[in-house]
Amino acid sequence: MKTFFVEARYKGKIELPDELIKQLPLKVALFTTVQFMASLDDAKKKLEQSGRKVLLLKADHTQYYGQLLGCNIKKFNGDFDAFLYIGDGLFHPKALMLKNTKPVFVYDPFSSQFLKLSENSIADMKKKSLGAMNRFLHSKEIGVLVSTKPGQLQLKKAQELEKKYPDKNFYFLMFDTIDFSELENFPFIQCFVNTACPRIAYDEAEKIGKAVVNVDDLQESFK
Repeated sequence: MKTFFVEARYKGKIELPDELIKQLPLKVALFTTVQFMASLDDAKKKLEQSGRKVLLLKADHTQYYGQLLGCNIKKFNGDFDAFLYIGDGLFHPKALMLKNTKPVFVYDPFSSQFLKLSENSIADMKKKSLGAMNRFLHSKEIGVLVSTKPGQLQLKKAQELEKKYPDKNFYFLMFDTIDFSELENFPFIQCFVNTACPRIAYDEAEKIGKAVVNVDDLQESFK
């Protein structure tokens, strides 16, 4: 089936507060979502006018430099001292902090509020991830969530896990858009491994009712 994606752009003007800029270090990696890409150049120019060096990094599966997706939970390398994320909601900036050791600043263009994330803000995410990995190790019946969406299909990684843990039984459940209620048809599964959008393991695990661990977290922890 052919798919046509239409970008929804925010048409309002975004102005970074001077109070926020004063808190930033001199080297910043700037990110936003596709909705606010039209304002990214102006934000970059204002930061540079304040004497700061600004990096626009290219994330996986994105169209533009400086664009961030919910599935971009990864470590970013470069000569910078902090992240600045422009957008509403906290999942994207928390994802940055989860995999990177550098500070993350957040500016919400709708509320005009800004903040610096603390370690406490991702404590629950880390705790949930560690608990799910422990559950995986002590489970024999493993359900693997596999998405057919472009950029999310990671069947190879799931198959590598199956080879690494021959004592476990793996059941591969493929879908385009996941229906969490359908997972109730597999009551024998003790733990799910998520190979699709990592947000499922952090924000949607309650809908599944069982431990859900991201495949990338497993690979990193058990190397």
